[in-house]
Amino acid sequence: MIPTDEPHLRHAPATVHGRYLVLPARGDTRHWLIGFHGQAQTAEIFLESLARVPRGAGWLVASVQGLNRYYAGRTQQIVAHWMTRQDREYAITDNVAYVDTVCDQLELEFGPPRAIVFAGFSQGVAMAYRAGLLGRHQCAAVVAACGDVPPELVEIENRAWPRVLAVTGSGDEWYTRARLEQDLALLRSRRVDVRSQVFTGGHEWSDEVARAVGGLLTEVESATGG
Repeated sequence: MIPTDEPHLRHAPATVHGRYLVLPARGDTRHWLIGFHGQAQTAEIFLESLARVPRGAGWLVASVQGLNRYYAGRTQQIVAHWMTRQDREYAITDNVAYVDTVCDQLELEFGPPRAIVFAGFSQGVAMAYRAGLLGRHQCAAVVAACGDVPPELVEIENRAWPRVLAVTGSGDEWYTRARLEQDLALLRSRRVDVRSQVFTGGHEWSDEVARAVGGLLTEVESATGG
Protein backbone atom coordinates (compact mmCIF):
# COMPACT_ATOMS: atom_id res chain seq x y z
CA MET A 1 0.00 0.00 0.00
CA ILE A 2 1.38 3.41 -0.94
CA PRO A 3 1.82 5.63 2.14
CA THR A 4 -0.33 8.74 2.20
CA ASP A 5 -1.10 11.58 4.56
CA GLU A 6 -4.80 11.26 3.78
CA PRO A 7 -6.95 9.26 6.22
CA HIS A 8 -8.48 6.01 4.99
CA LEU A 9 -12.25 5.95 5.39
CA ARG A 10 -13.70 2.64 6.54
CA HIS A 11 -17.15 1.53 7.68
CA ALA A 12 -18.00 -1.00 10.37
CA PRO A 13 -21.45 -2.56 10.92
CA ALA A 14 -23.00 -2.06 14.35
CA THR A 15 -26.00 -3.40 16.25
CA VAL A 16 -28.20 -0.70 17.76
CA HIS A 17 -31.58 -0.76 19.45
CA GLY A 18 -34.42 1.44 18.28
CA ARG A 19 -37.74 2.11 19.97
CA TYR A 20 -41.32 2.03 18.80
CA LEU A 21 -44.66 2.51 20.51
CA VAL A 22 -47.72 0.39 19.85
CA LEU A 23 -51.44 0.98 20.29
CA PRO A 24 -52.92 -2.52 20.01
CA ALA A 25 -56.11 -2.94 18.03
CA ARG A 26 -59.33 -2.57 19.99
CA GLY A 27 -60.59 -5.79 18.40
CA ASP A 28 -58.87 -8.65 16.63
CA THR A 29 -55.71 -7.29 15.01
CA ARG A 30 -56.18 -7.42 11.25
CA HIS A 31 -54.42 -4.33 9.90
CA TRP A 32 -51.41 -2.20 10.79
CA LEU A 33 -50.82 1.54 10.51
CA ILE A 34 -47.10 2.13 11.01
CA GLY A 35 -45.81 5.69 11.21
CA PHE A 36 -42.50 7.51 10.86
CA HIS A 37 -42.07 10.90 12.52
CA GLY A 38 -40.53 14.09 11.20
CA GLN A 39 -37.25 15.82 12.01
CA ALA A 40 -36.75 16.61 15.72
CA GLN A 41 -39.79 14.59 16.78
CA THR A 42 -40.12 11.32 18.70
CA ALA A 43 -42.20 8.16 18.49
CA GLU A 44 -44.34 9.50 21.32
CA ILE A 45 -45.06 12.77 19.54
CA PHE A 46 -46.03 11.11 16.28
CA LEU A 47 -48.10 8.45 17.99
CA GLU A 48 -50.38 11.26 19.17
CA SER A 49 -50.83 12.31 15.53
CA LEU A 50 -51.47 8.76 14.36
CA ALA A 51 -53.97 8.17 17.16
CA ARG A 52 -56.15 10.97 15.74
CA VAL A 53 -56.73 9.02 12.54
CA PRO A 54 -60.28 7.59 12.40
CA ARG A 55 -60.02 3.83 12.09
CA GLY A 56 -61.83 0.58 12.72
CA ALA A 57 -61.35 -1.59 15.78
CA GLY A 58 -59.03 -3.96 13.95
CA TRP A 59 -56.26 -1.44 13.30
CA LEU A 60 -53.01 -1.68 15.26
CA VAL A 61 -51.05 1.59 15.31
CA ALA A 62 -47.28 1.74 15.75
CA SER A 63 -44.95 4.75 15.79
CA VAL A 64 -41.30 4.01 14.98
CA GLN A 65 -38.54 6.32 16.19
CA GLY A 66 -35.47 7.18 14.15
CA LEU A 67 -32.21 5.61 15.31
CA ASN A 68 -30.40 8.94 15.60
CA ARG A 69 -31.21 10.62 18.91
CA TYR A 70 -29.95 13.96 20.18
CA TYR A 71 -30.75 16.77 22.63
CA ALA A 72 -32.78 19.65 21.20
CA GLY A 73 -31.43 23.03 22.25
CA ARG A 74 -31.15 24.15 25.83
CA THR A 75 -34.27 22.26 26.87
CA GLN A 76 -32.30 18.99 26.64
CA GLN A 77 -35.42 17.36 25.23
CA ILE A 78 -34.54 14.10 23.49
CA VAL A 79 -35.62 14.05 19.84
CA ALA A 80 -34.62 12.01 16.81
CA HIS A 81 -34.12 12.06 13.06
CA TRP A 82 -33.73 9.41 10.39
CA MET A 83 -30.53 10.24 8.51
CA THR A 84 -28.26 12.85 6.98
CA ARG A 85 -26.54 12.84 3.61
CA GLN A 86 -23.33 11.44 5.14
CA ASP A 87 -23.00 7.71 4.31
CA ARG A 88 -26.49 7.94 2.92
CA GLU A 89 -26.53 4.52 1.25
CA TYR A 90 -25.56 2.77 4.48
CA ALA A 91 -28.19 4.70 6.42
CA ILE A 92 -30.92 3.69 3.99
CA THR A 93 -29.95 0.02 4.25
CA ASP A 94 -29.81 0.20 8.06
CA ASN A 95 -33.16 1.97 8.34
CA VAL A 96 -34.99 -0.44 6.03
CA ALA A 97 -33.57 -3.41 7.96
CA TYR A 98 -34.67 -1.72 11.20
CA VAL A 99 -38.25 -1.35 9.97
CA ASP A 100 -38.24 -4.96 8.79
CA THR A 101 -37.24 -6.02 12.30
CA VAL A 102 -40.00 -3.91 13.86
CA CYS A 103 -42.54 -5.61 11.58
CA ASP A 104 -41.12 -9.02 12.46
CA GLN A 105 -41.54 -8.29 16.16
CA LEU A 106 -45.07 -6.97 15.69
CA GLU A 107 -45.98 -10.16 13.85
CA LEU A 108 -44.55 -12.32 16.62
CA GLU A 109 -46.56 -10.41 19.22
CA PHE A 110 -49.83 -9.77 17.39
CA GLY A 111 -49.91 -12.19 14.47
CA PRO A 112 -49.63 -11.46 10.74
CA PRO A 113 -51.67 -8.56 9.35
CA ARG A 114 -53.97 -8.59 6.39
CA ALA A 115 -52.53 -5.29 5.23
CA ILE A 116 -49.94 -2.70 6.25
CA VAL A 117 -50.12 1.05 5.67
CA PHE A 118 -46.86 2.96 6.15
CA ALA A 119 -47.38 6.63 7.00
CA GLY A 120 -44.76 9.35 7.17
CA PHE A 121 -44.69 13.01 8.07
CA SER A 122 -42.01 15.39 6.70
CA GLN A 123 -38.63 13.59 6.92
CA GLY A 124 -40.49 10.41 7.82
CA VAL A 125 -42.19 10.35 4.41
CA ALA A 126 -39.00 9.03 2.79
CA MET A 127 -39.00 6.19 5.32
CA ALA A 128 -42.62 5.35 4.53
CA TYR A 129 -41.79 5.11 0.83
CA ARG A 130 -38.65 3.05 1.50
CA ALA A 131 -40.46 0.65 3.82
CA GLY A 132 -43.21 0.24 1.24
CA LEU A 133 -40.91 -0.44 -1.72
CA LEU A 134 -37.68 -1.79 -0.25
CA GLY A 135 -38.87 -3.59 2.86
CA ARG A 136 -39.65 -7.30 3.16
CA HIS A 137 -43.24 -6.84 4.29
CA GLN A 138 -45.93 -6.24 1.69
CA CYS A 139 -47.42 -2.78 1.81
CA ALA A 140 -50.98 -1.90 0.85
CA ALA A 141 -50.53 1.88 0.88
CA VAL A 142 -48.16 4.72 1.69
CA VAL A 143 -49.20 8.01 3.29
CA ALA A 144 -46.89 10.90 2.32
CA ALA A 145 -47.74 13.91 4.48
CA CYS A 146 -45.66 17.01 3.72
CA GLY A 147 -42.71 15.12 2.28
CA ASP A 148 -41.45 13.99 -1.10
CA VAL A 149 -40.44 10.79 -2.86
CA PRO A 150 -36.78 10.01 -1.96
CA PRO A 151 -34.45 10.34 -4.95
CA GLU A 152 -33.15 6.77 -4.96
CA LEU A 153 -36.66 5.47 -5.62
CA VAL A 154 -37.12 7.67 -8.69
CA GLU A 155 -35.03 5.20 -10.70
CA ILE A 156 -37.16 2.19 -9.72
CA GLU A 157 -39.37 1.26 -12.64
CA ASN A 158 -39.89 -2.50 -12.75
CA ARG A 159 -41.56 -2.83 -9.40
CA ALA A 160 -45.16 -2.64 -8.28
CA TRP A 161 -45.79 0.42 -6.13
CA PRO A 162 -48.42 0.46 -3.40
CA ARG A 163 -51.20 3.02 -3.61
CA VAL A 164 -50.16 6.45 -2.35
CA LEU A 165 -51.94 9.27 -0.55
CA ALA A 166 -49.85 12.44 -0.91
CA VAL A 167 -50.92 15.56 0.99
CA THR A 168 -49.53 18.95 1.90
CA GLY A 169 -50.66 22.24 3.40
CA SER A 170 -51.59 25.26 1.32
CA GLY A 171 -49.06 27.29 3.33
CA ASP A 172 -46.30 24.69 3.52
CA GLU A 173 -43.11 26.52 2.53
CA TRP A 174 -41.01 23.34 2.38
CA TYR A 175 -43.17 20.74 0.64
CA THR A 176 -44.94 23.19 -1.61
CA ARG A 177 -47.83 22.51 -3.96
CA ALA A 178 -45.31 22.61 -6.84
CA ARG A 179 -43.23 19.85 -5.24
CA LEU A 180 -46.39 17.84 -4.66
CA GLU A 181 -47.28 18.17 -8.34
CA GLN A 182 -43.80 16.98 -9.33
CA ASP A 183 -44.23 13.86 -7.19
CA LEU A 184 -47.69 13.22 -8.58
CA ALA A 185 -46.33 13.39 -12.14
CA LEU A 186 -43.58 10.93 -11.22
CA LEU A 187 -45.94 8.50 -9.52
CA ARG A 188 -48.45 8.61 -12.34
CA SER A 189 -45.66 7.89 -14.82
CA ARG A 190 -45.08 4.70 -12.80
CA ARG A 191 -48.80 3.91 -13.02
CA VAL A 192 -49.20 4.27 -9.25
CA ASP A 193 -52.69 4.49 -7.78
CA VAL A 194 -52.14 7.93 -6.26
CA ARG A 195 -54.51 10.51 -4.89
CA SER A 196 -53.65 13.87 -3.38
CA GLN A 197 -55.04 16.62 -1.19
CA VAL A 198 -54.00 20.18 -0.34
CA PHE A 199 -55.36 21.13 3.05
CA THR A 200 -55.64 24.51 4.69
CA GLY A 201 -52.55 24.87 6.85
CA GLY A 202 -48.79 24.64 6.86
CA HIS A 203 -46.16 22.00 7.47
CA GLU A 204 -48.20 19.92 9.90
CA TRP A 205 -50.18 16.75 10.48
CA SER A 206 -53.51 18.51 10.64
CA ASP A 207 -57.00 17.22 11.43
CA GLU A 208 -57.68 17.26 7.68
CA VAL A 209 -54.70 15.00 7.12
CA ALA A 210 -55.92 12.64 9.82
CA ARG A 211 -59.36 12.46 8.20
CA ALA A 212 -57.87 11.82 4.76
CA VAL A 213 -55.75 9.00 6.18
CA GLY A 214 -58.84 7.59 7.87
CA GLY A 215 -60.58 7.45 4.51
CA LEU A 216 -57.61 5.57 3.06
CA LEU A 217 -57.69 3.05 5.92
CA THR A 218 -61.38 2.42 5.25
CA GLU A 219 -60.55 1.67 1.60
CA VAL A 220 -57.73 -0.70 2.56
CA GLU A 221 -59.90 -2.45 5.13
CA SER A 222 -62.69 -2.92 2.61
CA ALA A 223 -60.31 -4.26 -0.04
CA THR A 224 -58.76 -6.79 2.34
CA GLY A 225 -61.87 -8.25 3.85
CA GLY A 226 -62.42 -6.00 6.83
